[in-house]
Amino acid sequence: MASAADSMASGISLSKFSQATDLKKRLWFTIGALIVFRMLSYVPLPGIDPTALLALASRTNGGVLDFFNTFSGGALKRASLITLGVMPYITASIVVQLATSLSPTLAAIKKEGESGRKRLNQYTRYGTVGLTAIQGYVAAVSFEAGGAVIDPGMLFRIGAVISIVGGTMFLMWLGEQITSRGIGNGMSLIIMAGIVANLPTTLYNLVEGSRSGSLDMGRFLGIIVAVVAIVLFICFMERAQRRILIQYPKRQTQRGMQADRSHLPLKLNTAGVIPPIFASSLLVMPLTIIQMAGSKLTADSRWGDVVISLNQYLTRGSPIYLTLYGLGIIFFSFFYTAVVFNPEETAENLKRYGGFIPGIRPGKNTEAYFDYVLTRITVIGAGYLAIICLLPEYLASALAIPFTLGGTSLLIVVNVTMDTVTQIQSHLLAHQYGDLIKKAKLKGGRLR
Repeated sequence: MASAADSMASGISLSKFSQATDLKKRLWFTIGALIVFRMLSYVPLPGIDPTALLALASRTNGGVLDFFNTFSGGALKRASLITLGVMPYITASIVVQLATSLSPTLAAIKKEGESGRKRLNQYTRYGTVGLTAIQGYVAAVSFEAGGAVIDPGMLFRIGAVISIVGGTMFLMWLGEQITSRGIGNGMSLIIMAGIVANLPTTLYNLVEGSRSGSLDMGRFLGIIVAVVAIVLFICFMERAQRRILIQYPKRQTQRGMQADRSHLPLKLNTAGVIPPIFASSLLVMPLTIIQMAGSKLTADSRWGDVVISLNQYLTRGSPIYLTLYGLGIIFFSFFYTAVVFNPEETAENLKRYGGFIPGIRPGKNTEAYFDYVLTRITVIGAGYLAIICLLPEYLASALAIPFTLGGTSLLIVVNVTMDTVTQIQSHLLAHQYGDLIKKAKLKGGRLR
């Protein structure tokens, strides 16, 4: 039987937007912040030669740079102030989160509540600055090696690092503002905006390919059907969960002694989009440097054969690349799930509050049961992530399809969209509850 909240949520319509003033302000703020992000992606670094940059982009087109370029909304190939996007912040936040689970000192800080959360956020910011400086220097050297700099040298590198660090920190601040004053998670929305920005170009290439005859109508329709099917499959799997029945001791009510029951939901994909991002970053980062500096390394007799072999065997879509990518996704799925969900701590909390799983003894047996269930659903979740991320890569390579929106990008877009829609519904539901409370107060005043 549906609850009162579910009934109200099902009755929410678009007409409620006109009445929800706070929600409209949040939406407009979010849209404005994303427009600022897109404008910044067109502001170039000082000292970049636009003509040489276009030549470098054409040489590296279709290679490993496309992965990072997709997440930055094209900022990397344009050598803009936000060349690295928010990826350093994402990496730093994941590292801090992993360290919190592994380090007793950071775990104690996390348990301090709001003050501990602020300290961990500060550590994440410091880590972001350090990672951005290192990656910014590598990007500056790579642009020099690619011949895209007017006056190469240490002065350009220092200026580029300062500019890239400033751009990334501004994006980090903008994402935090979206989270607090807008709708949805700011960092996730910025990444999604960068991915969606490439969608018109992708669609144009598909339509142009079908019109010119390079892509037959059967393949064109097959791509559309496949994308829709993948999106629906992602929605289904991201909503899927294993609900464990939790029972509490009986208590006296008006209807007699009754036992309280609830469910502990375990998501099928507990790790979210972290495994694909980590796996692809580790696999692509060395190749990115090699490809941007390939002309100099290939000319070197000591490294020439190594560079050629790496570019040949680890090209996106190659069997070795797909194998390593899939193994990385599976590894990080188990690793990250083990970090974010602690069966021992969950079992201890249940025992402390008197909760238990019917048929399972509290304590160690409950912990073993959680570990048993979590391991099996993680196998399904890791397999799902591997299929979603590898299938588009394989099809695009095997069938020579000009569709650059990979499985990882689709996964991020669908996840962020679902989360944002859920938050919009929550705001509308809160607004609806507020109207009911006002009406109840007015009726109560008339009765008095």
